[in-house]
Amino acid sequence: MINALKTNWLSNIRGDLLAGIVVALALIPEAIAFSIIAGVDPKVGLYASFCICVVIAFVGGRPGMISAATGAMALLMVTLVKEHGLEYLLAATLLTGVLQIAAGYLKLGGLMRFVSRSVVTGFVNALAILIFMAQLPELTNVTWHVYAMTAAGLGIIYLFPYLPVVGRILPSPLVCIVVLTAVAMFYNIDIRTVGDMGQLPDTLPIFLWPDVPLNLDTLMIILPYAVGLAVVGLLESMMTATIVDDLTDTPSDRNRECRGQGIANIGSGLLGGMAGCAMIGQSIINIKSGGRTRLSTLAAGVFLILMVLVLDNWLVQIPMAALVAVMIMVAIGTFSWGSIKNLKQHPMSTNIVMVVTVVVVVATHNLAYGVLAGVLLAALFFANKVGHFMLVTSEYDENTDTRTYNVVGQVFFSSSEKFTASFDFKEAVDNVVIDLSRAHFWDITAVGALDKAVIKFRREGSEVEVIGLNKASATIVDRFGVHDKPDAVDQLMGH
Repeated sequence: MINALKTNWLSNIRGDLLAGIVVALALIPEAIAFSIIAGVDPKVGLYASFCICVVIAFVGGRPGMISAATGAMALLMVTLVKEHGLEYLLAATLLTGVLQIAAGYLKLGGLMRFVSRSVVTGFVNALAILIFMAQLPELTNVTWHVYAMTAAGLGIIYLFPYLPVVGRILPSPLVCIVVLTAVAMFYNIDIRTVGDMGQLPDTLPIFLWPDVPLNLDTLMIILPYAVGLAVVGLLESMMTATIVDDLTDTPSDRNRECRGQGIANIGSGLLGGMAGCAMIGQSIINIKSGGRTRLSTLAAGVFLILMVLVLDNWLVQIPMAALVAVMIMVAIGTFSWGSIKNLKQHPMSTNIVMVVTVVVVVATHNLAYGVLAGVLLAALFFANKVGHFMLVTSEYDENTDTRTYNVVGQVFFSSSEKFTASFDFKEAVDNVVIDLSRAHFWDITAVGALDKAVIKFRREGSEVEVIGLNKASATIVDRFGVHDKPDAVDQLMGH
């Protein structure tokens, strides 16, 4: 117990607290922006970010990962808010949490093993592009001061760490925000600030049960949105967990993370917040700023609400250019630059999966669509590749007039046609032996191919013997095969 407390909470106190401050500063404008996207008051996003951060610090399965209100989730809420209002959004948030908890107990977090590395790389690159694109409105039709401040911010972020001693103690993104805010205030520069994004809340969130009818009609309204939010939230959280695992060389509990996200979203909905999930950008800011344990996530949530309530007069004066510089740093750090170099080295199928994932995510602004497209493509390429690893050879014994076919490899829907085409049904032999001792049958398509081969040989007058089936293949052949059952020819040939 004591060791777990030290490892998960107290092993990196200074780094976690400083990282929490940086993350909190970056969360404020994003939470406000995502609230505006969803069509709700900025308080909804800020309360959600505070609540989700605090709750997930205790119940999440990935220490050091930041969860809050996100753009991917906000995009799914637009229609619900526009047609039914905030109360239905809060109800959908509660249902989202319930669905995510159920997913955790059903161990759906393990499905991440079906997501290939090329899909993860495409997801990361697409997210980096979206993060950068989200900063473009702050850099369009603005005065030269904005460009100068942004450039200065990037200079501080990348050069400050080279300073002796102090460069290693203080996170450069935090220094960037403080310095640029001080400069903007001292010179009274007319530049867009956090205060221009929307009004900050002035009270702590309070318990708020959604004011909606508890009936089937309400469920039918919120269920489609809740399912979408649950899927996108878990998908983004699992992908983010994979990336943070790689950055920190530490494992995470995916199913606990699913349950934790659900609990956090229920808490958010009960405190007047919208649904959220893990944020790859903020998580990378946290890791690169020195955050490693659950304390950094808790600190981000606590500092967020404290800043909003206590330091609101100062926060509203932070220039957006400073936060744009931080997010550009995140986009640059998030993008897998090595994937461009690897385009020449990796197989074409891997490159296609990665590029398609990027294109679909960027085109739709929906991470779920891109990952789904990537996973489907990867599965098709894999099935096609494995389907080629099947070989059928034959030997003829003149003494017994027997043709023996030796099948090697995997027989399933992708290789079934090749399997059937490997037999010479017109050859006049008395006996045919199909040796499957080095083959495996995976599905009913493969069983159907075996049925067709056996029945065609029998139709030509040959005696057929199937040998060597392993236990798993024999089970599926016995269950679904018809070549040794009455009226097999009629069943298979449709006569």
